[in-house]
Parts: sequence; C-alpha cells; structure tokens
Amino acid sequence: MPSPYIHFHDCCRAAMEFYRDVFGGTLELMGYDQMPDAPDEVASSDKVMHATLSTPQGPIFASDAYPGHTAPPQASVSISWDTATVDEGRSIFDALLADGGEVTMPYTETFFSPGFGMVKDRFGTHWMIMTYPEAG
Repeated sequence: MPSPYIHFHDCCRAAMEFYRDVFGGTLELMGYDQMPDAPDEVASSDKVMHATLSTPQGPIFASDAYPGHTAPPQASVSISWDTATVDEGRSIFDALLADGGEVTMPYTETFFSPGFGMVKDRFGTHWMIMTYPEAG
C-alpha cells in the first residue's frame, strides 16, 4: 500500500503533531541534528529529518527540507482519507480547517459518497475526506 510522504519547509513538527491530534496514532520524530556524524550545517538544526505518524489507517511520513534548502507546499497532490461514518468525516474535515485551513470543496453528500469534501490545511496539505456509500 502506498504511503504519503509530505515535505515541509520548516513546520513538519507542528504539522505532524496536528495530524496526530486529528487522526490519532503514535508519532515518532527524528531531527537532522540526530543524524550520525551530522554535518556542521545540520548539527544544530531543529528541523525534522523524518517523521512517522502510525495511524489506524496506516502511516503518514514527513520531513522538513534539508537545512538551507526550501520545500514548496504540496500544491498538486491530495491525501485521500476514508472514514467509517459521515459524522467521523465531518469531524475530521472540520478539524483540518482549524487555524487557517481552506475549503476546496464543502463536505456534503455527493453522487458517489454520503460524505465527501476537500480541504487545504494551514500547513498547505490538501486532503480529500470521504465516507464510502455502504458505511453511510
């Protein structure tokens, strides 16, 4: 199963802590400063080299850009997140909107789902939240 790997400029830690709060799971973080034999340019960095959020639906991986480099936000990719119920989907959709998220498509019933919506969260990650028809 493919797993998303999200690249951030310098907000990986905050984003992954937020996703842990939204989706649940266990978060593991490793900083660039924890690299064995870390080069001088990263030895004092507070950026995240690798993060793993182990959720009930599978892992989400992420990192900050290598210190001194940039990483543009995820503009052309969306992460699809399936929910068991319409209420669960609505709750996740609303949580992703917190503190500056933007609605791309309102969460509503569609011809293919009893609950579907698209949102860009405050970290620039695009999400598609969907409840399968049989789950209702």
